[in-house]
Amino acid sequence: MPDTNIAKESLQGSEPLEFQLPFRALSERLDKVLAQLIPEHSRSRLQGWIEGGHVLVNGEPGRVKQMVHAGDKLVVWEQTPPESLAFTPEPVDFGVVAQSPDWIVVNKPAGLVTHPGAGNWQGTLLNGLLYRFPELSQVARAGIVHRLDKDTSGLLVVARHEKAQTHLIRQLQARTVSREYIALVHGRLNRPGTVNMDIGRDQRVPVRMAVENPIAPKNAITHYEPIRAGFLGDDISVTEVVCKLETGRTHQIRVHMMSLRHPLVADVLYGGKLVGGAARQLLHARALSFDDFSTGERVSFQAPLPEDFQQVLDSITWEA
Repeated sequence: MPDTNIAKESLQGSEPLEFQLPFRALSERLDKVLAQLIPEHSRSRLQGWIEGGHVLVNGEPGRVKQMVHAGDKLVVWEQTPPESLAFTPEPVDFGVVAQSPDWIVVNKPAGLVTHPGAGNWQGTLLNGLLYRFPELSQVARAGIVHRLDKDTSGLLVVARHEKAQTHLIRQLQARTVSREYIALVHGRLNRPGTVNMDIGRDQRVPVRMAVENPIAPKNAITHYEPIRAGFLGDDISVTEVVCKLETGRTHQIRVHMMSLRHPLVADVLYGGKLVGGAARQLLHARALSFDDFSTGERVSFQAPLPEDFQQVLDSITWEA
């Protein structure tokens, strides 16, 4: 049960909403009553406030399914919606590989969400960019023009002003931004190739993307080349692969490698196994190049493999 002190101190200095249920009121669940009293907030949000200790019933912390009755006194401390913090500057750890007056090349660590969204309204790369580069508050999406999955590490470019952002977006649309990834996949992949299969939302699992009967499919092209093959332990066959994106769809490399029956090691969403000490999908954006906005010259950058990825590679017995 929530602590009364938590409720009273949750928004110290703010005035709570106070209600006394009329004596003719019927007994009803607390969350349902609050939804009627404060209709501008969703019922799920109100339930979260109750669970967080921000609602008192007759001076005691309320419970979501608690029945309230005629004459009961309700006190509610309204909470700031999490999405309102999406564009708040925060100190977030990430590497800066290079920067110019027009762009910033970031080395994103695994585990960091690129852009705020449901369930991740704070602590994202965007929040960190606004903290370290305040001028990005004047650029749409803080200058972000492409993303990496939360558990994918490596390089991405951020525009420092609107004209540079438009310039980079047009290069992405023209497929002239070069993005190269290192992946470790299950099984032995013997020859290079290209996957040209449309990707869209999976009809059965909303958090997944799919190439078979997808919702709203978009063209997706991935070029891949095996580098070396070996074994994790005695019998887990793996291949180190270089992947180059021609397009940039959500989960593109992960879905395309799964379509070849070579899912990424530790990518459990797409059939990979947690082996060799890997705790996240082994995918790293190691190289990035694009045309500079001011000079028109081609600029290129590389990021070494992060320690967790390198440790898994070092544990593999590679074939000669």
